[in-house]
Amino acid sequence: MSTFPRLSTGAIAQYPAVREIHFSTQIHRYLDTSEQRYRDAPASRRRWTIDLSRLDESEVAQLMEFFSEQQGRFGSFDFEDPWTGSVIANCRFEQDHAAATADGEWSNGTRLAIIEPA
Repeated sequence: MSTFPRLSTGAIAQYPAVREIHFSTQIHRYLDTSEQRYRDAPASRRRWTIDLSRLDESEVAQLMEFFSEQQGRFGSFDFEDPWTGSVIANCRFEQDHAAATADGEWSNGTRLAIIEPA
């Protein structure tokens, strides 16, 4: 299984990084305005938004190549949670496209969203 690449500094993410916890709940609304709610999944799901900037060309190329190898949301990989250091298996990208910015030397970047398996 592939592993999400580290930056040249050894870090997985930069500040500000965002970690969210999602719950999947279904809501059925009836004609009398009452509702019925139930969990669609047994547990919560984590989501990380990795906003990377001030990277060199090789770091951006490595991240874009990894994204391409995963084919966007299709592939899965191991991801190390930047907050806890624990490795989560079978994570996926949340999007099917990734854009890299290039504003000059050491001013390249990208933004990737990663989700934990259900």
